[in-house]
Amino acid sequence: MTPDRGSGTGLEGHYAGVVTRLLAFVIDIVIIALAFTVGGHVAEYVLSVVLHRDVRLNESAVLPDVALAIWAFIYLAVPTGVSGRTCGMAAVGLRVVTADGRDFTARAAIVRTLALPLSFLLLCLGFALIVLRGDRRALHDLIAGSAVVYAWDARAARLRFLSSPNARRP
Repeated sequence: MTPDRGSGTGLEGHYAGVVTRLLAFVIDIVIIALAFTVGGHVAEYVLSVVLHRDVRLNESAVLPDVALAIWAFIYLAVPTGVSGRTCGMAAVGLRVVTADGRDFTARAAIVRTLALPLSFLLLCLGFALIVLRGDRRALHDLIAGSAVVYAWDARAARLRFLSSPNARRP
């Protein structure tokens, strides 16, 4: 993969570092948890109204865990397959591409999402590869043939801002 796709002056196209990837992952985990919690309460309310009795979905031993796993899979796989990024990745300016720099496919996004738990095994050694490898690919990236790169050029954005007619000059 050619690490720099931009003009050579910014980060766009460079492999994303461990801190940025961790921040994106934390944002995604928070969104997954919040959406799941709110969705669960809405589902309980709707079912209680429709069935005319109190419904508590979290009283089941397995249902909440299975539902959370399905929701997390959908949240991670669908946006990655469609746009190459999750909400967390978009927030910090990251994008998933193939190892050779092409756009990511839906099939590869499914493989990457299914392989993600493997990176957590053995004390998260799959994530240690981000620090150890020059291309900063974790175990699930290697399995799916993906790489995570910076998707915005901060310097170019600043230059566009400064060249706009409404920009304030110091």
